[in-house]
Amino acid sequence: MKQGYFITGTDTNVGKTWATIALMRYFKSRGKSVVGMKPVASGCSMQDGQLKNEDALLIQKNASLPVDYDLINPYAYEPPVPPHIAGVENPVELDLVAAKFELLKTLADVIIVEGAGGWYAPLNEWEAISDLAKTLALPVIMIVAIKLGCINHARLTYQAIERSGLSCSGWIGVCTDPDYLGRDETILTMKAAVDAPLLGVLPYRAVADFDFFSEQINI
Repeated sequence: MKQGYFITGTDTNVGKTWATIALMRYFKSRGKSVVGMKPVASGCSMQDGQLKNEDALLIQKNASLPVDYDLINPYAYEPPVPPHIAGVENPVELDLVAAKFELLKTLADVIIVEGAGGWYAPLNEWEAISDLAKTLALPVIMIVAIKLGCINHARLTYQAIERSGLSCSGWIGVCTDPDYLGRDETILTMKAAVDAPLLGVLPYRAVADFDFFSEQINI
């Protein structure tokens, strides 16, 4: 692995997976081999005799080479609830995730790891997404849903990332609300408030257009 990023969001449902796939295609379009990982996922369904997550399957599909699902998503939970609740009988172990990551990162030039929920979303009784990011020791890209309230969420998340000792390589805005009128002004405000570069803005789309999204990214 020559390059890697950990994807976190200012909340759940802010567009982390869309941004992850856009990043994977961005690097592939520049001639680099890419793999992705979603270590922990809730809301999974039984497919081919195994619990699988739709976002993780999308990451698997967009890899540059075939990768076993178990490497991409070692913790797949059926209930659509936070991992520390869904995984009471099979709690997340960061050592296991790290071992899968070490195998996966040897396969490609770039690895993109998508977290679950926000920065402090709990993974088990004692650890959170922030602990997973620190274990993998990747630079972080913050995903921000451009909507009312996002400036506060973005500033708090960025400060938390900085306090963790990890570097924030930048942030990506995802326009999730087609009716939000303050898009451009909000982005300008966050560019001034967050001391990390804006890597791209994904315009609103009812259905994902990942090739288009990848063209909005600039790292």
